[in-house]
Amino acid sequence: MILGTAGSGKSTLARRLGERLQVPVVHLDALNWQPGWKALTTEAFRSRLSEAIAGDAWITDGNYAILTFDLRLPRADLVIWVERPALGCAWRVFRRAVKSQFSADEDLADGCKEDIGRLWDRLRFIARFNRVNRPRIEAARTSYGPEVPVIVLRGDKEISSFLRNLPFKSQR
Repeated sequence: MILGTAGSGKSTLARRLGERLQVPVVHLDALNWQPGWKALTTEAFRSRLSEAIAGDAWITDGNYAILTFDLRLPRADLVIWVERPALGCAWRVFRRAVKSQFSADEDLADGCKEDIGRLWDRLRFIARFNRVNRPRIEAARTSYGPEVPVIVLRGDKEISSFLRNLPFKSQR
């Protein structure tokens, strides 16, 4: 399970890790959102997630602690927190919003483009994350999976080192 604030690099790490380990990647935003940023009902989202993580191995990208930790943590082998400075996360979110205007993002649901209104919401989320959201996520994590190991990766160097030290899974 890969956790962190918006713009921290969760999706990028999930893709790279999935390629390295030959494991399916489940982008929670892509599961939850319908065209025009309309969220699924809680029941529909949890049903889609349950189906997506039914296999023996998977990587999830996204927090959704209150809605999903009871499903994911009991089956997880590892929690990875991706941490970056808030200003860097804000820049990455801004860059993604601009890029989204010109091409589809494979990690987002169909019909969901970043826009200025959403950008401001995401910037506020980043600004408040460590004070408001992270404590809630940590409380849910310790409630549903206190025994699941946690590692923290801070920035590109630590992420690259982590990936470099993983074994390649052979393709059959």
